[in-house]
Amino acid sequence: MRRAVIVSVAGLFLVGLASPAWGASTHERVGAQVMFSGGLHVPAGERANTVVVFHGPVRIDGAVEGSVVVFDGSLTVSGTIRDNAVVFHGRVLLRSSARVGGDLVTQQRPTIESGAKVGGQVRRLRNLSISLGLAWHWVIWVAYTVSTLILGLILLALFPRALEAAAVAALAKVGSSIGWGLALFFGLPLLGILLLVTVVGIPLGIAVLLALWLVYTIGYTAALVVVGRRVVKPPRSRFLAFLAGWGIMRLLALIPFLGGVLWFAGAVYGLGALAAASSGTRRERAAVPPPPPVPASQP
Repeated sequence: MRRAVIVSVAGLFLVGLASPAWGASTHERVGAQVMFSGGLHVPAGERANTVVVFHGPVRIDGAVEGSVVVFDGSLTVSGTIRDNAVVFHGRVLLRSSARVGGDLVTQQRPTIESGAKVGGQVRRLRNLSISLGLAWHWVIWVAYTVSTLILGLILLALFPRALEAAAVAALAKVGSSIGWGLALFFGLPLLGILLLVTVVGIPLGIAVLLALWLVYTIGYTAALVVVGRRVVKPPRSRFLAFLAGWGIMRLLALIPFLGGVLWFAGAVYGLGALAAASSGTRRERAAVPPPPPVPASQP
């Protein structure tokens, strides 16, 4: 039943988007009614094929030949719904004259007046909501896991020395790495907001804000190399070290709350390690004295 409800809602959503809404006068039949905000009213004497509302109250005084799906809003029915009525978030009231041919599926307990009829079952969305939340958590985890794997392999292929230097700096310069990481993690969005204040800096500010997620993910990916190098020591393959760190961190990310904490710590520490390694490299280059001049050859 749970799977049938999900498939039904998805199908209604696609049908609703594919079908245009036509205005009609009283007693005329109208097409699918899709509203993103503001709610919807089907007056007495009118008919609609399907009703899909994302946000706002829905009132059915007429007839709906298909189903009614409300994502966020109340549903009041005094008319007829031939198929199912599904409300994800919001109160439901069936007047005494209401007729629902299929199931009534709601998150809150519906109010059903005496005389109202439901042809199917009256079901609650509590278990379904939990299942959808868990499914969404898995989708995000899989997507980010695959993304960090691809990004890590690309960065190792293009900038192997930078990531190895970051792994060394993360262990040798702990305080510097944390300081740099916090400054970059919180300073970059602040910089982007400040740039938006100035007219000239608006394009750059937008670019900085849009790039934040990629920058944070690069820092997190660098942290995967740092963790991996704690397990796979040099001179063993840097790719093997990355895969070890990637596997450890992505498995720990499955633990609620801990996964978010580790992502924040990884992004901060990885960004800081990259910055510390970069500043150390610049200081080493500046400290190297220039080579002595070549003496002129004697004739």
